[in-house]
Amino acid sequence: MILNCILLHNYYFSISKQEEVSLDKQQRSEESYQLTDSTGKVAGYINSNIGYDNNKLNEAIKYANKGIDKFPNRLDIRFGKCYLLQQIGDFENFTKEIIKTVEYSQTNKNNWLWTENIKQENGTAFFLETIQSYLKELYDTEDDNLLPNMIEIGETTLKYYPNEVEILSTTSVALMLTKQYDKAIQYLKHAEQLDPKDFIVLNNIAQGYKLKGDKINAIKYYELAAKYGDEQVKRQARENIEKLKKVN
Repeated sequence: MILNCILLHNYYFSISKQEEVSLDKQQRSEESYQLTDSTGKVAGYINSNIGYDNNKLNEAIKYANKGIDKFPNRLDIRFGKCYLLQQIGDFENFTKEIIKTVEYSQTNKNNWLWTENIKQENGTAFFLETIQSYLKELYDTEDDNLLPNMIEIGETTLKYYPNEVEILSTTSVALMLTKQYDKAIQYLKHAEQLDPKDFIVLNNIAQGYKLKGDKINAIKYYELAAKYGDEQVKRQARENIEKLKKVN
């Protein structure tokens, strides 16, 4: 049963993809093929556009849901569904699925199974590392419309796992980008308590205070970031301190 669900999920997702080739004046991706005229000037680009057949996608999702319902501890099926939703750009359901998985982790205590029903070693660490990677992938899209998704995933995770420094830090960045400075600093201060020498956290606290207009605390935390950071962080922190000191 479980093998059938996985195979059918993968099969329908694979055949749902539809590639169309177009000739355009604009380059749409790094994989686009550049065309030049006889003078060597760029004449256009051959672009590959990926679309999906909704009926086949729905079949893929249906079999993923069946697998999750029958075998809720199979984390590979849950993350497989998340991957599909991420690929098709359905970030609303992508977020919902991650949150469901985070909440279910409280039921199974992170006793996850992976392919062939093999127990996932270090289940909690593996699970939280993957959640952090999803947050980073959302951030890396540089799409401000996805910041609420980051915050929702981050805050749900922190509700159950409040001492995860990386997730505290990443969630706080999304909060700062949505101008929720006090809440961001609150999370970061907790991260600082957990790891007082984490220069990424210290630098983010400084940035939060800077954006909030609190020059004194911004300088204080840039100094701490410079104390514990690598050479690049030290240089940037000192530059920020100098700029802040010039502000009346």
